[in-house]
Amino acid sequence: MSSINKQKIVDSVPQKGFFGHPKGLFTLFFTEFWERFSYYGMRAILVYYMYYEVSKGGLGIDEGTALAIVSIYGSLVYMSGIIGGWLADRIFGTSRAVFYGGILIMLGHIVLAIPGSLAMFFVSMVLIVLGTGLLKPNVSSVVGEMYAENDDRRDAGFSIFYMGINAGAFLSPLIVGTVGMKYSFHLGFGIAAIGMLLGLIVFVATKKKNLGLAGTIPANPLSPSDRKSVFTKMGLAAVILAAIIVIASTTGTLTIEGFINLVAVLGFVIPALYFIFMYRSPKTTSTERSRLIAYIPLFIAAVMFWAIQEQGSTILASYADKRTQLDFAGIHISPAWFQSLNPLFIIMLAPVFAWMWVKLGKRQPSIPQKFALGLLFAGLSFLVILLPAYFGGEDALVSPLWLVLSYFIVVLGELCLSPVGLSATTKLAPAAFSAQTMSLWFLASAAAQALNAQLVRFYSAETEMAYFGVIGVVSLALGFILFALAPKIQGLMKGVR
Repeated sequence: MSSINKQKIVDSVPQKGFFGHPKGLFTLFFTEFWERFSYYGMRAILVYYMYYEVSKGGLGIDEGTALAIVSIYGSLVYMSGIIGGWLADRIFGTSRAVFYGGILIMLGHIVLAIPGSLAMFFVSMVLIVLGTGLLKPNVSSVVGEMYAENDDRRDAGFSIFYMGINAGAFLSPLIVGTVGMKYSFHLGFGIAAIGMLLGLIVFVATKKKNLGLAGTIPANPLSPSDRKSVFTKMGLAAVILAAIIVIASTTGTLTIEGFINLVAVLGFVIPALYFIFMYRSPKTTSTERSRLIAYIPLFIAAVMFWAIQEQGSTILASYADKRTQLDFAGIHISPAWFQSLNPLFIIMLAPVFAWMWVKLGKRQPSIPQKFALGLLFAGLSFLVILLPAYFGGEDALVSPLWLVLSYFIVVLGELCLSPVGLSATTKLAPAAFSAQTMSLWFLASAAAQALNAQLVRFYSAETEMAYFGVIGVVSLALGFILFALAPKIQGLMKGVR
């Protein structure tokens, strides 16, 4: 997309109207609020639905397998952003991608809400994976399109947008988690479907007035002659893939274990190929190539950070269910409620961080330094969880306050890394690959969860201290290395701060 088109889009968006930010931020804030409500509500009860016995309304899957499947599912959700980003950049623009994605997500939750077999569960996962791949990277790209390249409000705007994400993520485990754990998993999934419907209504009702041209112009559209060829190849690839799955399933060669290992490999191979493709593209300028090189250590740091943060829905969810004293201060705590802690702390602290970055202005830490801080806090959050086992033994139930403290510390790191990473991605992205570079940012989460699918196999009551200790120390070490490399990385960014 040319700089002329970018400015044309910015000029079409009402620039004042939502906390001093473009009016379209209201539309995207509440669209993402409801999408995250549906996603995190579903995720709050998903691992329990999988490993709880059939007599308790679950699927009765082995717990270790369930933890790995949830990680792989999370990896595929973000991996599918490649498809969503490509379709938005080349065919129909980010706005329509958001709408189509919301429809698929809603259908996936509806399928989960219908009591059925394991096959129905996997159908719902496919719908949600594809839908989130269309919606998630593209709604963030639309946020970036509303701001001029040198607009100082951009980082603060992404922080406000990030609050919308986390407001939905805070409420959903309390509502969906309570209903799902106390009454019926399927009723909880039904509430998640309603949440996505509300998000679609907000988006459709307000986008024309608030978003202007943002999201409507593909960054690198296909020519009419190329479209027919591309659609033919996509259809053929879909047929071949379906045939391979059917044959592999009937012959017994497609196993859950094999699929987990395949996704784990793809989680790292795909982003590597993506970097190479964009770097070598003739549409990428020399300045943009330098910025892509600078993006690589940030990407690796993000993988390490999300590998720890995303275990809140797997290892820490199991820890809350089986290792935590749930009767506390006169109330019985649902294990699903702990997944509201992360977004709750973000809601509380995001305005503080947004104010702090604006107040510091040019004196604030550089982008690489903020990423390094994120890694240091992530490592500390895992080291903290070592302490109750060290003092109380591996068999005793621990106070829920330890989990609260761990979630709090990792949030400090998340606010240093995640909204800054979203903003940095829009700044460092090659012009011809704007939405696809945002997909690359979400591939860091895909790689992290692909890694987690392997890591969770090493977790048990006997290995608990070693598990948290080793991962925590590795994160701290990477954080210090990134601090040391920060000046060099900043130079490769060619003026981006």
